[in-house]
Amino acid sequence: MTSSPSKPIARPNIAEHLAEEIFSGRYHPGDFVPREMDLCERFAINRSAVRSDLRQLVDAGIIERISGHGSKVREYSEWHILDAQVTDWLTRYAAPNPEIQREILAFRLDVEPYVAMTAAKRAKARDLVAIEEAFEGLGQNLRNATCEEERRLHSECDVAFHEAIFKATHNIVWAQLSHILRPSIFMLVSMSNENAPDPEESLERHRRLMESIRLRRPREAFLASQAVLAGTAAALGLEHSTSSLGRSVELPHTAPEPIFNGK
Repeated sequence: MTSSPSKPIARPNIAEHLAEEIFSGRYHPGDFVPREMDLCERFAINRSAVRSDLRQLVDAGIIERISGHGSKVREYSEWHILDAQVTDWLTRYAAPNPEIQREILAFRLDVEPYVAMTAAKRAKARDLVAIEEAFEGLGQNLRNATCEEERRLHSECDVAFHEAIFKATHNIVWAQLSHILRPSIFMLVSMSNENAPDPEESLERHRRLMESIRLRRPREAFLASQAVLAGTAAALGLEHSTSSLGRSVELPHTAPEPIFNGK
């Protein structure tokens, strides 16, 4: 009887290891990560394998190679944050990192109030149904969240609520962006839902946002979206200020527009 060939042992993934340490905050922008030779010794792999893995981080905009010095973590603004691999690392490793949480929240503060305002102008009947269904799921899972799975479903409904608002703009860029941003939004939502001091008040803020969109009130939708995100910031213990774009925007005072009958 011949024995079946054993599977080769997978070598350590240096890119994955360093991504975890960078995204979790062990290394910050401006810090140098361990040198190639140190990584070779630490993980018992050859230098070409280390270079190949470091190249993944370079291509993602996370580190830069400096001749004679090593590899340095780049500023957050240089990271290819919408790259699928970077988004995956972000979702799995960035939860303990308040700096990255703050960057994501700042982006949402600058973008989502405008998205909500646009949705209040353009949402069709089927969009309002999608927003309402996500909201109903949000409330149901909030009240029944007695285990980890139910808490996860609550967060999934929360993300679906925001995603439906993006889609209600009927702009293909916003719709695609909501899909790309989903993992990072889920990370903030799940953490804020766990730490929310008053979940019922959070639910009420979401309800006000939904109603302002349904009633075609763009100004109210803008402000309601800011209130939802202010609650997220408070739950995460992050400093909150009105978004830089939101501070200077002149909000419309127009009357509600008629609801589209499209399906």
